[in-house]
Amino acid sequence: MPSIQAVDIVKRFGSFTANDKVSLQAFAGEILAVVGENGAGKSTLMNMLSGLLHPDDGEIRMQGTPVKFGSPRDAIERGIGMVHQHFMLIPVLTVAENVVLGHEPSNGFFDRREAERRVDELSARYGLKLQPRARVENLPVGLQQRVEILKVLYWGSEILIFDEPTAVLTPQETRELFVVLRELATHRRTIIFITHKLKEVMAVSDKIIVLRTGKVVGELITSETSPREIASLMVGRDVLPTVHKPPPRIGEPIVVIRDLHVQSDLGVEAVKGIDLEIHGGEILGIAGVEGNGQTELVEALTGLRPATSGSATLKALDLLAGNSTVKTSAAKVREAGVAYVPEDRRERGLVLPYTVANNLILGLEDSPKFSRGGILNFSKVRSWARGLVPRYDIRPPRTDIPAGNLSGGNQQKVVLAREFSEDPLLLIAAQPTRGLDIGAAQFVHERLVEKRDSGTAVLLVSAELDEILALSDRIAVIYEGEIMGIFDAGESNEEQIGLLMTGGEERAAEQSIDLEAPALVQG
Repeated sequence: MPSIQAVDIVKRFGSFTANDKVSLQAFAGEILAVVGENGAGKSTLMNMLSGLLHPDDGEIRMQGTPVKFGSPRDAIERGIGMVHQHFMLIPVLTVAENVVLGHEPSNGFFDRREAERRVDELSARYGLKLQPRARVENLPVGLQQRVEILKVLYWGSEILIFDEPTAVLTPQETRELFVVLRELATHRRTIIFITHKLKEVMAVSDKIIVLRTGKVVGELITSETSPREIASLMVGRDVLPTVHKPPPRIGEPIVVIRDLHVQSDLGVEAVKGIDLEIHGGEILGIAGVEGNGQTELVEALTGLRPATSGSATLKALDLLAGNSTVKTSAAKVREAGVAYVPEDRRERGLVLPYTVANNLILGLEDSPKFSRGGILNFSKVRSWARGLVPRYDIRPPRTDIPAGNLSGGNQQKVVLAREFSEDPLLLIAAQPTRGLDIGAAQFVHERLVEKRDSGTAVLLVSAELDEILALSDRIAVIYEGEIMGIFDAGESNEEQIGLLMTGGEERAAEQSIDLEAPALVQG
């Protein structure tokens, strides 16, 4: 009998059907992967299983008995826990304090010693290897994720839903997570695993449910399928497994960065003396775990953050805010020929209450294409937007609705459509495929290569090491604000770069990383 079962689930939002008679079943002791394009209905379905939304039709069953959740608390009390992609931890608290928060042991006051004992026992039982007294803010990302897992186990969850759990992990941390998932399965926990990464599906799952346009289009046994078959079911067509990338025609340096130092919002030095050159006609990939100075580097280059010292020039033009007599602004950087896909689309890339059409011209309002004498020609704006929406497959294909009404993946497509439609000297793409399905990600990869081949200098910042390896002509590895090494394409592999991303051999030894562990199945 399944631990959890969805039977003919229907969920509508107005005239839009997000889930159309979706059924799945997951058993104790197995790992079920749920895959599908953006807008396929994965998140909607998981939100119903975890009590955030309620089905319009169909039912959810646990151990064969129909259940209804009035809230996420109801689902938690029934034994369903969700490990979110973006961690919900309090950095200044310890591991134990985060895990027991809301369910604290007490002897009249908070019993810290008992909390630490319980967490230590729980972490040992599942092989999670955490120090209960360690402050969360001092832990690497992979260990913070273990804290999230411990939280839902402490609540008594028998069914664990993981939403894109490897988004911010190194290859080594990903392998360690998969060991944890397998250990949980041996303890008869039910695991539902949502991911866009097909090699991860192949590496860790037992079964696969494929959703497309709100319907189940495939139920597969992992050992009997292939990444190509899964991808074809997801997008309804054959998807190329690799990016077609002709040899680069590398030109002169477009951007020259020398001894660049930049501080974080906390006043700590986040970029420590970086030297880089980015040439026309090449993609320079920055590989690193998030939080190692990539954000501050990109913000300095785009005029959003002042540098403390050093220089960055775009064909002799100063890019750095606050590092010259006349401070460079983000608008001046854009005018100089820099296009920018920010890592945080909601904060930096869009004005969510604005329509899709208006978001597609952000930063371009003064262009003669759209205005005259400071007055926008809304007919031209709408015409421009109607051309971009189908090309970038923005769903729903409307230009008059607020960007905030779109899914995360489709919001990303709006940003990409705007920035890729220009002809910049430098294109900075920070996490450009975050939240995108395999078909949309392939489209983005093709456009990045097109920009490179047109002579644009492309700076690609990505937490997806596969993406860096597939697209980059040169790769710079960043760790704690320093460049650990620069390689030409083909000179290094996933293991070598992943090791540098964690600080090198000494760091790997400290964390007991098995450098001889086999690589994941390639997608």
